[in-house]
Amino acid sequence: MLGATASDSDPLTQSTPSPWKWRFGLIYGGQALSLMGSALTQFVLLWWITDTTGDMSSLAFAGMVALLPQALLSPLADRYSRRVLMIAADAVSALCMLVLMLLFVTEQVALWHVYVMMGIRSAMQAFQMPAAEASVAMLVPTSFLPRAAGLNQTLQSLTMVAAAPLGALAISVLPMGWALGIDVITALLGIVPLLVLRIPQTFARQTGKHAMWGEFVEGVHLVWRIPGLRRLYGLLAAVVLVVMPTFTLVPLLVKTHFGGGAPEVALMEGLEGIGMILGGLLVTALAPQRKVPWVLAGLAASCLSMALTSLMPSGWFQAAVVCWIISGVTFALGNAPLVALLQTSIPNYLQGRALSLLNAVMGLAAPVGLLFGMPLGEWIGVRWMFVLLGLVGAVVALLGFTAKSIQALDDGL
Repeated sequence: MLGATASDSDPLTQSTPSPWKWRFGLIYGGQALSLMGSALTQFVLLWWITDTTGDMSSLAFAGMVALLPQALLSPLADRYSRRVLMIAADAVSALCMLVLMLLFVTEQVALWHVYVMMGIRSAMQAFQMPAAEASVAMLVPTSFLPRAAGLNQTLQSLTMVAAAPLGALAISVLPMGWALGIDVITALLGIVPLLVLRIPQTFARQTGKHAMWGEFVEGVHLVWRIPGLRRLYGLLAAVVLVVMPTFTLVPLLVKTHFGGGAPEVALMEGLEGIGMILGGLLVTALAPQRKVPWVLAGLAASCLSMALTSLMPSGWFQAAVVCWIISGVTFALGNAPLVALLQTSIPNYLQGRALSLLNAVMGLAAPVGLLFGMPLGEWIGVRWMFVLLGLVGAVVALLGFTAKSIQALDDGL
């Protein structure tokens, strides 16, 4: 059997390619299909909530239950067997979808059923995604890691572009209950390779039961004692807190203001993903030396483009799509240099802690933003909520140009 024991890590460095390539291809391919199915199902469920309720609070709450478990549980993903975590995550997610399928087919589904299942699936993805990403280094030789990273980025891009259109297609040709069956099938495809192949792993928890908390505290101390990092992290958290409600409420904006349906939502989200890919390629080609201005200007431009999207008259949907694409391009122009900025300004041995803290800060800011955004949206309406939050987000990002400590990050710590 391929990869039966941890000792199989030795062949990864040998010239014979078959064993590790087969093992990597089967495991990675299965997880890729599973994550694609999950993203597709997320679109299907969010559109069902939008179409059924037409209510901003219902949609925003769905966003919270889909985000909060991932933000809270992701740090635990590397404390246990990655293989077992991925099998369990896929199995529980498939079971959730089977329950929802039964409820839809028997016409007994209620909104709270969908919330509960979305929350459980989010918790499972909090374990599945980090475990899948961390397993790559144990499945391929060191020389293949750059290519594996490229494959992972390609997968993320394809998921971003394809999930919404495929979800819209599934809704158009299948009843809602059966459309959810796609996630069950892809989850099973993710499980099967893991049942016969193993992943070598050294457990982080062997360093001590308080090691994870100690690393988190170390990351907090690192960021807090450096004024530029402290202000940058605070600024990024504020931008995410302000604009996050808009990303969850795109289906409602399309439905209530532009009079569109699932295909129009899929068009916006799919083309936004293509815009992000183009923005990332542009940053790669230009390779900016001073990254802070790109981060701040890119995020500000993305927020302004988002506000402009909702300012378009109801009959100007095509123009709104163009603005949304520009928002995706400019977001990538700001986001792509961010990791490079942290990598060049933070010592290598501390980068993992700093990046983990950034993920935690932004992950927690997103559901908090949804919580506080709901009353505002109910008061002024989804269209003007997009305008207001887009403008506020742009102002927050531009404030970074007034902070000399943030500007100094380009010169190193």
